[in-house]
Amino acid sequence: MSALFSPIRLGDLELSNRIVVAPMCQYSADDGCANDWHTTHLGMLANSGAGLVVIEATHVDRAARITHGCVGLYSDANEAALARVIAHCKRIGTAKFAVQLAHSGRKGSSQRPWEGGKGLHQNGGLDQPWPTIGPSAITFGEGWAVPREMEKADFERVTEQFVEAAKRAVRLGFDAAEMHIAHGYLLHSIASPISNKRSDGYSAGRQAGWRFIAEIAEAIRAAVPKGFPVGARITGSDWADGGMTPDDCVALATMLREAGLDYIDVSSGGVAAGIHNPTHPGYNVPMAERVKREAGIASRAVGLIADPAHAEEIIASGKADQVALGRAFLDNPHWGWMAAEALGADVARPPQYLRVGRKMWAKPGKA
Repeated sequence: MSALFSPIRLGDLELSNRIVVAPMCQYSADDGCANDWHTTHLGMLANSGAGLVVIEATHVDRAARITHGCVGLYSDANEAALARVIAHCKRIGTAKFAVQLAHSGRKGSSQRPWEGGKGLHQNGGLDQPWPTIGPSAITFGEGWAVPREMEKADFERVTEQFVEAAKRAVRLGFDAAEMHIAHGYLLHSIASPISNKRSDGYSAGRQAGWRFIAEIAEAIRAAVPKGFPVGARITGSDWADGGMTPDDCVALATMLREAGLDYIDVSSGGVAAGIHNPTHPGYNVPMAERVKREAGIASRAVGLIADPAHAEEIIASGKADQVALGRAFLDNPHWGWMAAEALGADVARPPQYLRVGRKMWAKPGKA
């Protein structure tokens, strides 16, 4: 029996297998509102064979978006638009759906990647840039705007925004939610000493900045129904001297477990421009394994995992409880079907597509 296709429970949520579609920004929303592109994109992934689909980073404030095309969950219009998309996906598909709640911090107010990915302020304001915030007035990199250093009221407001977005996520029908504490966005920038040079109650480290992040987790946990899964994507390493390390990853994961979270997705990198991640498949797996073993919480591994045998080995050997794939699903939206065939497992298909299952093909030489 395939370990990858064995069921798993997160909170009160039962998932049919350990495959997760990782959140992938589409940069295609209309003023924060999901639209037909998202209906098509997510509708396709609803029948991908994955047990869970985590939709793209969904921002908790209009000024918390990365680009003008990013999805938000900060208004009634956002909520209504996303509710239509998720209702459609759950009606026609087999996967469960989670939302990743995010604040871009100092990486916000930027162009879409295919437009250059630079800060909007660089083109003279033609694309309506907005002010960004961060724990310290330190730019993400050359050519990026300097964020305004956050004051106490900003930290309080960010907490309220995450909580309100989580409530909206429950109302509109998501099955789970996760905090984005990675890739250099606001919560990660608060956690990392590379981007947080404060010396007050919000400085980087477990006694201040990490404690603030855990308090957001506690507030979200208290605001959503008991049993509703809440997790986080955190960084396993900043891949830079003086940055967060795998030891920090385990310590932060432990704090988040104590705050009531149900799982940790271990990613890495992105805290500052010019820092490069490793490029071998599964490079985050050792850190996910440490989180699972040492922090005592369900872990999810992500990072260039594309081969079904590799994904199977990660789960079967106990290195992680789930694997998340992004680009592999963009390349093959039915990756889960392909993995099931390779591993001799069964996966749910819509009845309209049952004829492509191996059992339905005629035997060689038969009509």
